[in-house]
Amino acid sequence: MKLSLQISCDLENIAALSPVGEDFRWYLKFKCQSCGDKSEKWQYITQEESVPLKGGRGSANLVIKCKLCGRENSADIFPDSVKPYTGDGDRKMKTIVSFDCRGMEPVDFSPRNGWQCEAVETGTKFDDVDLSEKEWVDYDEKAKETVGIYELTHQFVRQK
Repeated sequence: MKLSLQISCDLENIAALSPVGEDFRWYLKFKCQSCGDKSEKWQYITQEESVPLKGGRGSANLVIKCKLCGRENSADIFPDSVKPYTGDGDRKMKTIVSFDCRGMEPVDFSPRNGWQCEAVETGTKFDDVDLSEKEWVDYDEKAKETVGIYELTHQFVRQK
């Protein structure tokens, strides 16, 4: 099943917000589609990690065994699906990554750190932006103005 993570946020003097690198950790909570059990702990998935599936059926970016029913579930990040969130002032939900999920589906997302953003006026890049609190504020010295990300929300959407 293809599921896309969409976010929305207010960007103040920021042109784009992007996850950085194939080692970017997407922190998610999952629900087993067999028994409905929801994970209490955050799991992370990265593009660079590859875990073999049981029985030699290939590999996936993340493999989890359900604690309740024992089923092996897996997820992959679709290559080339990672996109920046751009601020058009409309606060629309926009897809930033898509997952191929087998046996489970994501139910929650924690943005945490490893993001990069770019200032509108000067193009100044801010690295290692931490969105653990779902907001971030800094100061662009070149433009002499505040930059920020506020009210970050997310949703998962099933794709066809």
